[in-house]
Amino acid sequence: MIEARTSHPIGPEDFRTALANQAAGVVVITTRVAESLAGLTVTSFTSVSLAPPLVSFYVDGNSATLRLLRVAPFFVVNILADHQADVARRFAAKGLDRFEPADSWYPAEISGLPLVKNSAARLICSSRATNGGALPIGDHVLLVGEVVAAEVDRESQPLLYRRGRFGRFVDHEPTLRESRADRRRNEPNEA
Repeated sequence: MIEARTSHPIGPEDFRTALANQAAGVVVITTRVAESLAGLTVTSFTSVSLAPPLVSFYVDGNSATLRLLRVAPFFVVNILADHQADVARRFAAKGLDRFEPADSWYPAEISGLPLVKNSAARLICSSRATNGGALPIGDHVLLVGEVVAAEVDRESQPLLYRRGRFGRFVDHEPTLRESRADRRRNEPNEA
C-alpha cells in the first residue's frame, strides 16, 4: 500500500528512485556559439506542440553548458540510437572534451552546428531561450526550441534509459485486435 505523505515532502533519493522506474529516451543536445561547442546528455526531452513544432528539455541550473544554451540562436536534438550508450555517457561526463573523438560528429552544412553521427534522428531547433524561453523551475531550467529541420534514420531503434542503465526498445507482438485494425487501415478503399 502506498502511504501518502502530507506533512513531509518526499526526499530526493526516494523521488529519484521512483522516477528511475520510467524508461526515457536519450538525446544529446548540441550547440555552437562562435567557436565554442557545447553539448550534454538529456532524458527530459519531450515534444510540446505540433503547430508550431516545439520541443523542450530541462538542464540543471548549475550546468556549464546552460550558459551557452541560453545565448545560442540554434541547437540540435540528437536522438540517440540504441548502439550509442557510449555517446550518452561521454556527453554526461564532466571534465573531458565531449566532442572527442572528432570523427564522432560533423558540422551541419549551413550553420556549423555539431551533429552526432549515426543518431536515430536529429532536430535542428531555433532556440526560444534568447526570447525568454528559458524558464527556471526548481533546480533546473526549462528550454524550448522550434524545430526548423529534421533528419531521421528509419532503420534505427532509440536508446532508452531506466534505473541507471541504457537499453533498447523491444516491439511487442500485436494483439489480435491491433492486427485486425492494421489490416483494415492498409486495405484499399473501395469508393
